[in-house]
Amino acid sequence: MPHTDSSTSSSTDDTIDMRLRQDQEEDIARLIDLGSARPEADARPDLLDHIVEWGPTDTPLGTFQLVPVRIGRDLRLIAQWMNDPSVAAFWELGGPQEATASHLGDQLDGDGRSVPCLGVLDGVPMSYWEVYRADLDPLARYYPARPHDTGIHLLIGRVSDRGRGLGTTLLRAAADLVLEHRLSCTRVVAEPDLRNTPSVAAFLGAGFRFSAEVELPGKRAALMLRDRALRHVL
Repeated sequence: MPHTDSSTSSSTDDTIDMRLRQDQEEDIARLIDLGSARPEADARPDLLDHIVEWGPTDTPLGTFQLVPVRIGRDLRLIAQWMNDPSVAAFWELGGPQEATASHLGDQLDGDGRSVPCLGVLDGVPMSYWEVYRADLDPLARYYPARPHDTGIHLLIGRVSDRGRGLGTTLLRAAADLVLEHRLSCTRVVAEPDLRNTPSVAAFLGAGFRFSAEVELPGKRAALMLRDRALRHVL
């Protein structure tokens, strides 16, 4: 064990405290005023039943809400998350902010079948989500899609928020929001990479069932389903 004298220990503690304070200040700086989070009027068809109006929901971890992305407000934070090596390995959006901006812009300028959102927990943006019409997505070519199937993608932002069950809780909350506000949707769909075992486990813990292995362009995925009929059972 390397020798550590008292002065080194004190310096290390001061550095840790400073980093913790910086993290707290950054979180506070990112607090979203949910009352003013409504985007400007959108001329696109609404294919996902007004996500912006879904509002917050209570979870064991705090109040959670899906807030549609605004590139000017959110790009820097989302691009930072995308450049985490463990995230980039699956999302493949590491590098310059332009890569993330293009990915977000394709959805925001599209026909409304996919809506990128920040996941906000007790006022703090801490995750990135995509809520999309799976039945209108290329995914529908690879499984027996039903009308109004709704898909979700999830990225947990900070490393400190991963590996402690937070994803499971929020996946259940997001799926419940979909089923509560999209009455025409009978099931929520997800297709995490089979290699991403923590993600697959989180979906299982959130009440999704494993349906099949699916060979998609670029990955072999676990097709996960959360059925409205089983919502209060699983």
